[in-house]
Amino acid sequence: MNHDSTPSSRATDVVSTHSVCGAPCWVSLTSRDLGTTEDFYSAVLGWEWRPAKLGDRFRIALAEGAPVAGIAAVASMWQMTVAWTPYFAVPSADDAVARVQERGGTAAVGPLSFPPGRAALLADRDGATFGIWEGELFTDWETWRKAAPAFIRLHTRDAFDAAIFYGEVLDWASAHPGCCEVRYEANEVVLRSHGEIVARIESGALEAAPDPTIRPHWQVHFRVADVAACVRAAEKHGGSVLREGATEAVLRDPDGAQFTVTSRREA
Repeated sequence: MNHDSTPSSRATDVVSTHSVCGAPCWVSLTSRDLGTTEDFYSAVLGWEWRPAKLGDRFRIALAEGAPVAGIAAVASMWQMTVAWTPYFAVPSADDAVARVQERGGTAAVGPLSFPPGRAALLADRDGATFGIWEGELFTDWETWRKAAPAFIRLHTRDAFDAAIFYGEVLDWASAHPGCCEVRYEANEVVLRSHGEIVARIESGALEAAPDPTIRPHWQVHFRVADVAACVRAAEKHGGSVLREGATEAVLRDPDGAQFTVTSRREA
């Protein structure tokens, strides 16, 4: 969701969701405590912060001056799950919500108006949460892609079934201009937008597992220069390490939201 209702003043930065139809266009974190969240991600990912137009509980994260993510410290107040959520670009939020409901998914919030666009928070038919955004992106899509997420990955029960669901909702592999391409590669579904890998879908998650880390969910991967340094910073600032490798680590922030840091060389 675009947490800042003021689009960029530079015309070259204003990109419509029509230009990147069906592609991930933003990531947002629902947290409990804004100060703790800011301190943690500043230490781990080097982010800086600016206020958002939605109020005191919202912030925009900046990487080298570019907006890369939104933070909403509303989990306790709104009784929402602490989690990272990807948002996908759609030409019509109303149409996308209707398609989700027709195919067995659910609409949790919205569509709501957040000028210069509209957003909704949804869940697919296996329970994985995602969002949609219709309207202007307040930073250039390529700038956002290079500054923050490497890609997002859906861990789900059945990758093929999920690809059909999202494809029909988000117009993947359709006749829509600028739509995303879908391929099956190395035992997973790979989504490309303008030639770049922007999402992956893999099978194996358990729908009713008691552990939320192995239930269907979207995982956000952030590019970093030094995975080991991120791991040390996460542990020092109240987070935890779920899995660590030479080029990738799965981390959990102090509120419990999990994300992945990926070496820039591997992204």
